[in-house]
Amino acid sequence: MKEHIKEIDEIIKEKRNKDIDKIINDHLIKIKFYQHERLVHFLVTMLFALMFLITFLYSLNNISFGIIILDIMFFVLLVPYIFHYYNLENSVQYMYKQYDELKKIK
Repeated sequence: MKEHIKEIDEIIKEKRNKDIDKIINDHLIKIKFYQHERLVHFLVTMLFALMFLITFLYSLNNISFGIIILDIMFFVLLVPYIFHYYNLENSVQYMYKQYDELKKIK
């Protein structure tokens, strides 16, 4: 994804390209792929957040070593998922801006 974004940034910087229609179509296809990946990661992130919340609320009433370990495991997995989803979301939003810039070149 980063390589593709970098390539498109270079094309935008040049402001001219003979295959701009092909580049725009390829960029739209990439955006669709990343939108799908973003959706999947959103669902996984929400699932882990829900599991963490359920086990955390359960552990408030029923303190046990197993539930606390489960809480910690869900939290440890949730934090990287949040950061990964954040990066995906920002990258796709940036790709939308790139698309608008590519359309101006056309």
